[in-house]
Amino acid sequence: MTVTAAGPLPTTPYDVAIVGAGVVGCAIARELARRPRLRVALVEAQDDVGQGTSKANTAILHTGFDATPGTLEARLVREGYALLGAYAAGTGIPVERVGALLVAWDEEQLAALPRLARKAERNAYHDTALLGPEELYAREPRLGPGALGALHVPGESIVCSWTTTLAYATQAVRVGVDLHLNTAVRAVSSPDGHLLTTSRGTLRARHLVNAAGLHADTLDRALGHEDFTVTPRRGQLLVYDKLARPLVRHILLPVPTALGKGVLVAPTVYGNVLLGPTAEDLRDKEATGSTADGTAALREQGRRILPALLEEEVTAVYAGLRAATGHEDYRITAHPGQAYVTVGGIRSTGLTASLAIAAHVVGLLADGGLDLGPVREPEPVTMPNLGEAFPRPYQRPGLIAADPEYGTLVCHCERVSRGEIRDALASTVPPRSLEGLRRRTRARSGRCQGFYCGAALRELFERGARP
Repeated sequence: MTVTAAGPLPTTPYDVAIVGAGVVGCAIARELARRPRLRVALVEAQDDVGQGTSKANTAILHTGFDATPGTLEARLVREGYALLGAYAAGTGIPVERVGALLVAWDEEQLAALPRLARKAERNAYHDTALLGPEELYAREPRLGPGALGALHVPGESIVCSWTTTLAYATQAVRVGVDLHLNTAVRAVSSPDGHLLTTSRGTLRARHLVNAAGLHADTLDRALGHEDFTVTPRRGQLLVYDKLARPLVRHILLPVPTALGKGVLVAPTVYGNVLLGPTAEDLRDKEATGSTADGTAALREQGRRILPALLEEEVTAVYAGLRAATGHEDYRITAHPGQAYVTVGGIRSTGLTASLAIAAHVVGLLADGGLDLGPVREPEPVTMPNLGEAFPRPYQRPGLIAADPEYGTLVCHCERVSRGEIRDALASTVPPRSLEGLRRRTRARSGRCQGFYCGAALRELFERGARP
């Protein structure tokens, strides 16, 4: 098992190098790890997996009912929904099948619902149902006044995006993929294979996969292609305290527009309620700050959707950047003459589609001359449960009896034990910051945001973190 974050990179060429360790890059690494003959590197500019778009999305497991029919995205989301659902069940990734309601607030939106139902049929999703106002309010009694109806999509679900990315990376590393963190790619040339010039030296590979997210267009241009331009689309979100969770039973969606799926209200697997995201096209690919105007706009829209939500405490405010390209599809392109595959324009559906994207990309690599060799399934992993709807360690007397560290709480807001902190620090892909520890355990995610537990967590982290 090799995870590096400092020092020189290996000099022996890899068969495949993947640039970008978001949920899609990690899924591709896991898929390639099923081919033990291959030597694979997963290269990430930041100090952890899932540090970009993957860490700041709405964490919805999409059915693909509203994708553009006939697109690659529509097919991969549909396939990925089934694949990730099965993978999550076998790996311990929390999923809640809460369903979604697309709520119509005016006659124009109401008229659009049958068209959306027909669109779902074209996308091979056959379980939608049109609801009148009486049935809608019976399902969501705290919904704001004035809704005219809804489209029910029972398959829409909520999932833990943090654990999903980490599970892929863990399996990949355990079977031999080299994960190189803090390794920003600064230039690439292809004299004989690919030579990556990085912040930690050079790395060579016969085949290259560009899963660089917001920076995928930059790497694509370095290899002579101008197929798309990434415009970072900022999505700001409000996270409400767990006391707000009984207010909503489904994912509440607006009728979609050209800018995206709009502002939603959704429960999370961690027991909170999300309001957002905004959709702001920017130039700065690092602009993940929240704004007063964005927060005010969300609150105004939230007041119409679920008025009682505005009376609850906001636990956190955060923003993520989506890789918008101006195209209604993923930008996944093979360049066989260069032994290179671009995986660009992967929007919020990329979490759902990740396993299907990975299979598709590996197929493109094979078509481009990569000899995959025999298949060997990686050993299954069991991820720590971060879901509020499932037994957490502090709720399991047998586990505590065997190891009292699981009964000693460090973060009281989120009920995170010393045992969970210890396990995260000793894991295959350990955190290298308190933020990384938060995504693995939920510590510091509660209403005090680490005010009470921050010092104890820092002490445990500094004592147990790997160099």
